[in-house]
Amino acid sequence: MVRKEASQAAPAPSRPETPSPADDVDEGMSEAKVEKIKGSSFATGLEIQEKRKRVLTISTGSKNVDTILGGGIMSQSITEVYGEFRTGKTQMAHTMSVVTQLPPDMGGASGKVAYIDTEGTFRPDRIRSIAERFGVNGDMALENILYGAWLSQYCRHTIHLFSVNSACIQQRTSDRHPDDQPSAMLTHHSPEADPGATMTFVAGGALKPIGGHILSHASATRMFLRKGMWVMTVTTLYAVRCANNIPRVANALPPIRGQGRAEERVAKLVDSPDRPESEASYKLDEGGWADV
Repeated sequence: MVRKEASQAAPAPSRPETPSPADDVDEGMSEAKVEKIKGSSFATGLEIQEKRKRVLTISTGSKNVDTILGGGIMSQSITEVYGEFRTGKTQMAHTMSVVTQLPPDMGGASGKVAYIDTEGTFRPDRIRSIAERFGVNGDMALENILYGAWLSQYCRHTIHLFSVNSACIQQRTSDRHPDDQPSAMLTHHSPEADPGATMTFVAGGALKPIGGHILSHASATRMFLRKGMWVMTVTTLYAVRCANNIPRVANALPPIRGQGRAEERVAKLVDSPDRPESEASYKLDEGGWADV
């Protein structure tokens, strides 16, 4: 008799169930996924709020300008300042190089300054005269300023203000704003002419900052500087014409605009993530930037 052995079929290997898109929607993101994302470049809103509490504001030397900026130049961000010649861009850099060294109750940050000079406009004598205004020893003020042409060499220091006197310079890819330091970065440069913008009603008119959209998105705050303007009204113009025996038809002329007082300047806040567009007047004197 042939004996037949009952063979038992081996069970088929189980396949892991693949979650459907509907399951992801129902369950949401797991804690592991959230922690993995947070560990890369993300942070919660509360963490950002705590980081913002450590933001420092450094005075420009003019309380009027500080007001439109929300207290001054802020750390943890880049502030771009542009304007034509003789509007005080370099003087602002010199002024803030001294103010940054002052204690917080005087508008400073009790820190050092890295002055990245690409145009050779840094003047130690100017620092001394500004330091005298704030009651700071000139030698001490100069000792706390690190002068050079490149940014990366300063990242090993605890710097509270990086001042770059020209944004149109070729920097290495490693030369970035050090986010892990409580520092502010101030860039200032001359604008370029845009003949096609003469009819637009924007700050500067035919003048626009260099760098195009690349630098515009890199800067958190942008401020345009211009010389002050005076307005001669119809009445004043008529009186002047009459005093010089000019015909009475002169009173029909419109008001005339011209350059204002030699030391008066106007700062216009063009772009800011948390401040409205506004203007403020300031002047340039022996002590740097000051109120008119």
